[in-house]
Amino acid sequence: MRLRTVLATVTAGLAAAATCLSAAGAADAVTANTADAHACSSSVSIDGFSDALDKTAFGGYFVGNLSALAVDKDGSIAALADRSYLFDLDAKTLAPKSVVGLADEKGAALDSEGLVVDRDGTRLVTSETEPSIRRYSVDGRILDRLPVPASLLVSPAGRATGNQTFEGLTLLNGGRTLLASMEDAISGDTPGIVRFQTWQRTKGDHFRLSAQYAYRTDDPALGVPEVQALPDGRLLVLERGFTSGVGNTVRLFLADPRHATDTSGIENLTGQADVHLIRKTLLTDIATCPSLGATARQPQPNPLLDNIEGMVVTGREKGRYKVLLVSDDNQNAAQTTRFYRLSVRVH
Repeated sequence: MRLRTVLATVTAGLAAAATCLSAAGAADAVTANTADAHACSSSVSIDGFSDALDKTAFGGYFVGNLSALAVDKDGSIAALADRSYLFDLDAKTLAPKSVVGLADEKGAALDSEGLVVDRDGTRLVTSETEPSIRRYSVDGRILDRLPVPASLLVSPAGRATGNQTFEGLTLLNGGRTLLASMEDAISGDTPGIVRFQTWQRTKGDHFRLSAQYAYRTDDPALGVPEVQALPDGRLLVLERGFTSGVGNTVRLFLADPRHATDTSGIENLTGQADVHLIRKTLLTDIATCPSLGATARQPQPNPLLDNIEGMVVTGREKGRYKVLLVSDDNQNAAQTTRFYRLSVRVH
């Protein structure tokens, strides 16, 4: 959203303000103690967090409402705001370097939620409005639009609920398969059963509709705000919810769609015995992470928590995936734009 008055831009002090990391000592015992102090679970540790971009602006755009992250071709971080614009951030400091506005074919704003940077540098962006997936050039021009199953369209055109559609987006199988996660169940399906839709790449980097899978959240009150593919075909999946007066629930799962049933031809998912759901394993509840001195502007089970919505795998070190998360502050004074750096081990 453009600001009438541009706020102060992010300065070089970002790097210093950005982290809450503990310095590792030279002795092995100190290193071990530091790792233990940052452990969220046996599989996940938190390396640090940053509030440096909270309530700032860049290029006339509010830096917030961030709903998705992706690694760009040059190694920088693409950060998508759900108010229809896309930032390019420095991978280390997270300082904004550029911003591009997005729009639909009629020039209207998107409810932009999911993001993939494709192998040629173009951007695949979801919008929850219809829902839709469009391909954009680096400078924001629409290049393509993908087909969407009728049942996943927002009612009355389909069976989806507005603002509960394509939240997560990721590429699998070396870029041959695109997967989008619905945030919540469609009407006729059991609450908590969320559909994951896939597309297969065709000539000219177009995508055709392919298999669909079913994923069950831990609780019907939780939705799926993001998914990220791992090289072996498994997924990192975020589940998230909010309870007024209590705060956010955010959990990270390892999920395996490789043996799940193709549900694209099943009208209603109501617990059929012959339908194999995506298998999943809890990696951590973010509430169990050490707070590292974080503060919250509203009640939270852990002051580190906020409305976490975006996730990207940025690399791998010593057998652990490096994962960057971001919270969507909804341009709300009671919420924070916060980045989290995690180390995740999977088996």
